[in-house]
Amino acid sequence: MPIVVQKFGGTSVGNPERIMNVARRVVETQRAGNSVVVVVSAMSGVTDGLIKLARQVSTHPTDREMDVLLATGEQTTIALTAMALHSLGAKAISLTGAQAGIITDGIHTKAKIANVTPRQIRKHLNEGNVCIVAGFQGQTLQGHITTLGRGGSDLTAIAIAAALRADHCEIFTDVDGVYTCDPRVVPDAKKLDIIYYDELLEMASSGAKVMQSRSVEFAKKFNVPFEVRSSFNNNRGTTVKAEQHGLENVVVRGISIERNQAKVTITNVPDRPGTASRIFNALASANVSIDVIVQNVSVSGSTDISFTMNNDDLEKLGGMIDGVAKEIGAGEVIKKGGIAKLSVVGIGMRSHSGVAAKLFDCLGNGGVNIQMISTSEIKIAVIIEESKIESAANFAHAAFGLAD
Repeated sequence: MPIVVQKFGGTSVGNPERIMNVARRVVETQRAGNSVVVVVSAMSGVTDGLIKLARQVSTHPTDREMDVLLATGEQTTIALTAMALHSLGAKAISLTGAQAGIITDGIHTKAKIANVTPRQIRKHLNEGNVCIVAGFQGQTLQGHITTLGRGGSDLTAIAIAAALRADHCEIFTDVDGVYTCDPRVVPDAKKLDIIYYDELLEMASSGAKVMQSRSVEFAKKFNVPFEVRSSFNNNRGTTVKAEQHGLENVVVRGISIERNQAKVTITNVPDRPGTASRIFNALASANVSIDVIVQNVSVSGSTDISFTMNNDDLEKLGGMIDGVAKEIGAGEVIKKGGIAKLSVVGIGMRSHSGVAAKLFDCLGNGGVNIQMISTSEIKIAVIIEESKIESAANFAHAAFGLAD
């Protein structure tokens, strides 16, 4: 029989009624002649509640024990989902990540999947069971429970689909699919029927919240097509798959925005080898993730370096960056919050010119000032004032005809 992997997020299993709705959908899929593996997240709010509980008994709980605690959220959901399926007359069995054969490295709270050995899943499917697997978790070779970090349940589903060579993988969420832009920002945003791995990767890394980039990277690496769709209706969603050559007529596929950004500019940086390294090594040591970097061309022996980060990371900098600037003989350090990033994405950019010009024109005509520019082969991103981000997204969406 064809194998279908279905993943349901925390909102989709947020209460007993929604778990029953998931069970009915799963039964329909099985009765259509499929073997079904279901991956579930913890019920919405449960993980946050467990973290709060941990903080009440320890200000600094160890990562290992946090993993043991947080893994119980998904284990609650798999048992309840199996019970719901039993009540509908279906055969079902719940499996933890370890029981499902998910082996990870030993990095607690942010583990990476090293291997998936789905022998138990195959055995239970062959016996006519629906397999309900706990997302977000696995086990090291030494038997320690680990969790996979943000987007871990999506990653679990795609990894299992790859290991089983599933015929179809569905990621059910609270939205209908991937849109040309966030519909809450651009009211006439359009749902996409198809998007390619590279496009979704760029959108995910630029603020789109539908999928975490690591899940899309895994799907691309193992060529696992999947569909993003809503668990609250039966509408078709968005299929995510490998790029088909010759279909580059769509120049821009979508627009993503990322709020709550900050910009730091170090002025008059001496233009000599090793100075940039000193700056960014210090940032790495402070565990600050940097996004866009722009360095001016030196004309007088010094240059300005600007970079962006999440606004929440500004506090991590403290006076550290000022100290580094002083050490290397640089000038003033300017820290600025209240900025955002707008990105336009599409594989058609590889073979079409004028995309940047059109973006800059529409923003300029709308009175939106561009502070920084970053590009890749299929993306152009600009840093602007956060207060302008919604109007800028609407200007760009209209300029590229994405509502048509």
